[in-house]
Amino acid sequence: MPQPVLYNLSLAELEELMRAWGQQPFRAKQLYRQLYLNLTNDPAAMSDLPLPLRVRLHHEAQLDPLELVQSQQADDGLTRKALFRVSNGALIESVLMIYADRVTVCVSTQAGCAMGCDFCATGRMGLLRNLSCGEIVAQVLWACRELRAWQVKLAATPHTPIMSTGEADTQWWGSESGAFSERVTHQVNRVTNVVFMGMGEPFANYERWWAAVERLHDPNGFNLGARNMTVSTVGVVPGILRLAEAPLPINLAISLHAPDDQLRSTMMPINRRYPLAELLAATREYTERSGRRVSFEYVLLHGRNDHPYQAMALAKLLRGQSISKGPPLLCHVNLIPWNPVPGVPLSRSERSRVHEFQQILRDYGVACTIRIERGASIAAACGQLAGH
Repeated sequence: MPQPVLYNLSLAELEELMRAWGQQPFRAKQLYRQLYLNLTNDPAAMSDLPLPLRVRLHHEAQLDPLELVQSQQADDGLTRKALFRVSNGALIESVLMIYADRVTVCVSTQAGCAMGCDFCATGRMGLLRNLSCGEIVAQVLWACRELRAWQVKLAATPHTPIMSTGEADTQWWGSESGAFSERVTHQVNRVTNVVFMGMGEPFANYERWWAAVERLHDPNGFNLGARNMTVSTVGVVPGILRLAEAPLPINLAISLHAPDDQLRSTMMPINRRYPLAELLAATREYTERSGRRVSFEYVLLHGRNDHPYQAMALAKLLRGQSISKGPPLLCHVNLIPWNPVPGVPLSRSERSRVHEFQQILRDYGVACTIRIERGASIAAACGQLAGH
C-alpha cells in the first residue's frame, strides 16, 4: 500500500486514517491544526500528538508531496520562486509576492499545460500530469513558511531598505504614474491571496483544484476567504459555467489576448473549440448568476494585438456592441506586459502604445489597469513558468 499523503486528505479522511491506526478521532483534528494552522511539516514538531503516533506518521505517511529543488529571489527578496519536483519526477513552479498591503502566492494546478498558447512558456511544455489536491495546497503552505522566514530576517534588520525600483527597462510597467517602488514592513503576517495562475489550466483539473479551494477555505483549518482566491482560465467554457454554480465566490480571470476569433485562434488554440461568442455568452451567464465582476487578461505583443483599432474592437466586444450582444459585461481589463520566453519570436509593446491602448478602453467606458510586473529577472513573471 502506498503511503497516504496527508495534504490530500480532508479532515473526515484523516479521522478515518486515525481510526484505522487505532487512534481516537480527535487526533485527526489535532493533526489538521498542525498542518494548516501551525504549518508544521515535520511530525517530530507536533508536540500535542503522542510520541508513538508521531513516529508512525514519520514512517508510514507522507506530509509534504513536494520536493523543493531550488528557490530564487528578485525584487529585493519580495518576489520568490520555488521549483518543486512531484512524485513522477515532473517539475512545477510557484511564486510568492510580498506587497505593502498583501501577500500573494501564485500556484500551479498542472505540471505543464496542454493549452498551447504561443506566447506562454508553460504551454510549450505540453501536459505532463495533473496535480493532486495536496500538491496544490502544499504550494500555498510553502509560501506561508517562506513568508515566516522572511519576517524573521526582516525583524533582525529593521532598517535595511527592502524594495528598489526594479529593472530599468521595465520600471514604467509598475504603475500609471511611473516606476514601481514601495517599502514593505512586517505587518502583513500571512498569505492573504491565492491566485491559481501558475502552470496549467485549472478547469482541466477541476475536481482536484476545487478540493484544494475547499481545503484552503475551511474555517477549521487554513481559513482563507473565498474572495481572496482567483482562478484564471484560457476560456474553458464548461469550467466557467460550473464555477457560476459553485458555492464559494471565487474570483474569475479569463485570458483573452485578442478581440477577434481569427487572431485569438492563432494565439490560443482553445478558441477553435470555444470561440469568442460562446466564451462571452458563458462569461455573461457567470456574471449574472454570481453578481461578480470578471477580469480579462490581455498580454500586449508588439505589432500583433496592440493596435488602436484592436483596442476599439476589444472595447466594443466587452460593451456588447459586436458579437457579444447585450448590456456591457461586468468586467475589468488587466493589461499585462509580455515577458520574454526563450525561442519565442515575439516582443513586448512599447510604452506609448500600451498607454494609448489603455486610454482607448477607458474612453469607451471599460475599466482598465496595467499589471505591476514582478519577477521577470528570475523568469517568475506571467507566462514564464516552465519548470526550469
